[in-house]
Amino acid sequence: MEKRWSVKEQAPADKVRKLSEAIRVNPVIANLLVQRGIETYEQAKDFFRPDLKALHDPYQMKDMDKAVKRIADAAMNHEKILVYGDYDVDGTSSVALVYTFLKWLGLNCGYYIPDRYSEGYGVSTKGVDYAAENGYKLIVALDCGIKAHDKVKHAKEKGVDFIICDHHKPDKTLPEAVAILNPKREDCEYPFKELPGCGIGFKLIQALAINYEMPFEMLEQYLDLVGLAIASDIVPINGENRVLTFHGLKRMNEAPRAGFKAIMDLVQLRKLVTVNDLVFVFGPRINSAGRIETGRNAVELLIAESVEKAKLSGESINKTNFERRDVDTMITQEAISMLAADNKLQKKKTTVLYNPEWHKGVIGIVASRLIEKHYYRPTIIFTRSNGKLTGSARSVRDFDLYEAIDSCSHLLEQFGGHKYAAGLTMKEENLPAFTELFEEVVTKTITDELLRPVIEIDSPIDFSSINESFYKVLKQLAPFGPGNMAPVFYTENVVCKREPSVVGGNHLRLSLMQADNPNVSFNAIGFDMGEYLNIANSGKPFKISYSLRENEWNGIVTIELNLKDIKA
Repeated sequence: MEKRWSVKEQAPADKVRKLSEAIRVNPVIANLLVQRGIETYEQAKDFFRPDLKALHDPYQMKDMDKAVKRIADAAMNHEKILVYGDYDVDGTSSVALVYTFLKWLGLNCGYYIPDRYSEGYGVSTKGVDYAAENGYKLIVALDCGIKAHDKVKHAKEKGVDFIICDHHKPDKTLPEAVAILNPKREDCEYPFKELPGCGIGFKLIQALAINYEMPFEMLEQYLDLVGLAIASDIVPINGENRVLTFHGLKRMNEAPRAGFKAIMDLVQLRKLVTVNDLVFVFGPRINSAGRIETGRNAVELLIAESVEKAKLSGESINKTNFERRDVDTMITQEAISMLAADNKLQKKKTTVLYNPEWHKGVIGIVASRLIEKHYYRPTIIFTRSNGKLTGSARSVRDFDLYEAIDSCSHLLEQFGGHKYAAGLTMKEENLPAFTELFEEVVTKTITDELLRPVIEIDSPIDFSSINESFYKVLKQLAPFGPGNMAPVFYTENVVCKREPSVVGGNHLRLSLMQADNPNVSFNAIGFDMGEYLNIANSGKPFKISYSLRENEWNGIVTIELNLKDIKA
């Protein structure tokens, strides 16, 4: 799949020079910082040393005073509170956070995670009925509820109040809840709009702590959960999210909760935890519980008070994660075969596939895999669930998938999500009309350029600029993620120092230098890039895009190039 390179505009030379001199860093690093809006010593200090004091006042969030008052009233009147959350990482970590805090306050509360298969995403009638039948007078919904108009009304009729803590895009009209905490509300002036559901849950307990005159330090034990949610939900890691993720990782590395310690032991993680580990080690395991079995297993892991107890939940979740991998690999192969067998499907600008037997819990992963490795275009994978079609949609960079689906909403039973990912439900007989209209809408609004995967490149660099001190400072730009991605560089006039090879199936292993400077060389790895062997082995100079990483071998740590692309 040919990739396009998008090289960012280099920062003005005078700003780069001033910052480089002010904080004494390589001009390449200074350029990266100015590109990120950091131009002064003070801004650099705040960036490199995120301070919890920089967090915004939670009472700036619309309805926060109402939410705190309703919970305080429930505490005073000894009412039962049900903490309700979605079955993914953000939802289960949100529930673990708010539930353990309310229990610690001494409130009478329980928690509820809907079943992906019998109840579906978000607030369910079954969940509301469970609350009413078990004497709960208040539901605190986390990472869901912003579109649950009928469910909130149903709860009200049964004498159950709602507080909604959600970060998904709201409708023009909001559910009739006691309080709705969502920075994306048009009437909410909260300064930072990109908190995940767990982040909003944290702002709620922060406000409660202020109400009960508790020191902020008491809340630091919950920051690991917030960091996990931010990384796993792919929200921007800048602003308030950067502060929360930085200190969440610090907490996880210095004093991990029992559930995280159990996962570390299971996978034999013996290094400092990074955002990458949150996304690729912790997140998939927490997610797998809701995909294959029940999200309650994930909450049990996250609230476990001892490593021994957490280990039981962790082993079960680890096993479930292996099952999930097998299932999504099989379905991905079936989907690729369907596309390969149909020339008309291959020529479309969308991918819409349906198989009633596909596992509902992994269709989102399958959609992502098809985009990443095979057919780079807006993709929806459908299966059958409870007599209807359930779909999981994923988008390509810079294309608003949510708006495209919204244009087809008259054919849907319900849908929700955001620009790059969405879930939808429809009657089976509407699938042909939906598939045709979705293709029509996307064809009219997407450009050919957006249908080519893009590599965002921060800066050109010569190998001579890369050394241990450079990399040491570069690492301090972390935590990386949307809004602050790990820097990607490109270098020209590159040749192989030794004969290249393909290892581990299809990974390209190279030793590289620049043709005009044979004294500086680096090892490089290109995962799943075996098809580039001919370019590397041609004897002619080529150019590469890459990020930097550490490679440890026999106790020796070296800087290695993690290749993104190679161009002749």
